[in-house]
Amino acid sequence: MQDQDPHRRAVQYRLDRLAEQDRQDADSGAAQDAGESSASPATGRAEDRPAAPRPPSMAARGSFADELVRQAMARGEFDDLPLTGKPIPGLTGRHDPDWWLKALIEREQITGVLPEALQLRKDDAALDGRLDQERTEERVRELVEELNARVVAARRQLLGGPPVVTPVRDVETEVARWHERRRVRRAEAAQREREESAAAAAEHRAAAEHRAAARSRSGVLALLRGRSRAQGGTGDTGSPGRGSAGESAAGDGPTGRRAPGERTTDGCSADRGSRAPSAPGGAATDGGGA
Repeated sequence: MQDQDPHRRAVQYRLDRLAEQDRQDADSGAAQDAGESSASPATGRAEDRPAAPRPPSMAARGSFADELVRQAMARGEFDDLPLTGKPIPGLTGRHDPDWWLKALIEREQITGVLPEALQLRKDDAALDGRLDQERTEERVRELVEELNARVVAARRQLLGGPPVVTPVRDVETEVARWHERRRVRRAEAAQREREESAAAAAEHRAAAEHRAAARSRSGVLALLRGRSRAQGGTGDTGSPGRGSAGESAAGDGPTGRRAPGERTTDGCSADRGSRAPSAPGGAATDGGGA
């Protein structure tokens, strides 16, 4: 399959040209050497034999590899690598011929391939967490006794390997420690539940207060709007006691009454509303007179 990358094809073309030039130089040198010496009759002339293709020189290969790396960097293929700016793990300065095996075991979480002494150390370190996952005391006793039996068997074996330094555990002590850790976990769970309940109650109270404040603000706004509408309606119909020029002399409002002492548009007091204006000549007449 032909490469579709134009940059890579250009670099490959340059390398092919360099290799062809190296072959031509080698062929010309071989022809000159053959011209100086006579060829054997059985094999024929040296220039008649096809020259074997020479592989590219190391300099050409290095140039090709460097060019590929530069192109990859330009495309951003080396950006955001997992260990960018960090030391490479495993480089401790000491040669370890089994580095790849240890890295494989750690990466794939492979168990059961370590020497028994090392496996016992690992299982002993993880025993407490394994016991905390159990629900019954009988199961806890079984796991502790199983580990102790493995430790004793590893001490008795004569196959060699690292020494067994893992101690045996007392079953009753481990059971008591398991109960204590379980009690602590339950207390912590109860404390978290109380804190969550208190936080929920506080949130509920805050929400209730917020709703109450919102209702109070709504009531105040409604009252203010009602007063504004009432004042606006009063301003449209005119102030009490002050009628327009087109209104009757009896007064404003639905009853037509005026407050005592209030003057009408003709200048008379409200308590004299039954009296007509003074007639010419100063004689006063009743409101019902002719």
